[in-house]
Amino acid sequence: MIRRRIHLNAVQTLTIGFACLILAGAVLLMLPISSRSGESIPFLNALFTSASASCVTGLVLYDTWTQFTIFGQLVLMLLIQIGGLGFMTISILVAILLHRRIGLHQRSVLMDTVGALQVGGVVRLTRRALMVTAAWEGAGAVLLALWFCPRYGLGRGLWMGVFHAVSAFCNAGFDLLGTGASLTTEAGEPLLNLVIMALIAAGGLGFLVWDDVLVNGIHLRRYRLHSKLVLTGTAVLLVVGTGLFYIVEGDHAFAGVPAGQRLLMAAFQAVTCRTAGFNTADLMALSQAGVLISMALMFIGAGSGSTGGGIKVNTFAVLLLGIRAKMLRKDDVNVFRRRLDDDTLHQAFSSVGIFTLTCLGGCLVLCLEGVRVDEALFEAISAIGTVGLTHGVTPTLKSASKVAITLLMFAGRVGSLSVAMAMTRDRPHPKVRNVPEKILIG
Repeated sequence: MIRRRIHLNAVQTLTIGFACLILAGAVLLMLPISSRSGESIPFLNALFTSASASCVTGLVLYDTWTQFTIFGQLVLMLLIQIGGLGFMTISILVAILLHRRIGLHQRSVLMDTVGALQVGGVVRLTRRALMVTAAWEGAGAVLLALWFCPRYGLGRGLWMGVFHAVSAFCNAGFDLLGTGASLTTEAGEPLLNLVIMALIAAGGLGFLVWDDVLVNGIHLRRYRLHSKLVLTGTAVLLVVGTGLFYIVEGDHAFAGVPAGQRLLMAAFQAVTCRTAGFNTADLMALSQAGVLISMALMFIGAGSGSTGGGIKVNTFAVLLLGIRAKMLRKDDVNVFRRRLDDDTLHQAFSSVGIFTLTCLGGCLVLCLEGVRVDEALFEAISAIGTVGLTHGVTPTLKSASKVAITLLMFAGRVGSLSVAMAMTRDRPHPKVRNVPEKILIG
């Protein structure tokens, strides 16, 4: 008997790995020991919850604290941690600790996981990514514990500090407050809000950016072009988002709130819409303008190679720069004294196109099951952007909609373009090309 060996490329390995992680998490969450009632939850609900945690989304069918035991919460936290860092990053950590040799295929998968630009130096980048994660989550856990312990006791307070630090840095949005309303009851707490915001923003920058920060410090001119685009885009979106929410929600979601707390809530909303999933404002009370701004920020998302989702802020920047170059009739796209190559532009437009079509497909499924189009679109963008914000639709989803949202979360975390590439085989470039012909565009 001749055994044929299956060769998987890096993208296929990454896709299958995340799928296995979600399935394993679903099995663990179905165990009676995971539920406070001692009864197993349905498989589809467990799969949905596992996907939400592994894909660091935060859409939930159950309140995490009231439904799951400490064991179930620990499973969710591990899924969030592994999903945020990437399963391959954890594998490499184990290999480093065991002094195992890391092969070329592992390095290729790792390059896609942490968002490296080349195979060379990817293990060093992974070590720094793990250091950054440990530092931010450790500091966040200590500060959050200082807030939680006086209110919930030492044991529960420490656990809540650790859980929320991991959830915030990984942009997951799971909470243990037991209210079912995220952080809306704590909107006026500066320490809690500022720490959560800092963790979300730090996790959303991406490990390649943090590598630049650790190596080059305050010398911004030495940073990679990628880091410059992510940092600039993030700063602009946070400032503009905060200003817009502060203005448009004054008579709606922030009505009757003092000016200082109103500014804090506006900043939190601008940060959390970048794929975090926590919220301090009642989303049902948002104005139509506020909903539109939220969807735009969710669509853009965080930086590439980060714990966040969306089309990515650097991809959005490339799109704007490409459009600007076309409007000005320039052949080259230049930014920060560098020229973007054509492959980068093509990949950006392809990625956004597939992302949009996938999102609309999920939205259509929800509409077919009776969800209003505006709520369906909000839910679909939140899922594929791995954000986790909802207009109260998630707990009422029917079976087909749950499957659709699960697939959207998966595509959003792995990458819609990566999922599409994983389902196709590598084909050699043809030696003979067809004759080109122009068509009308626009």
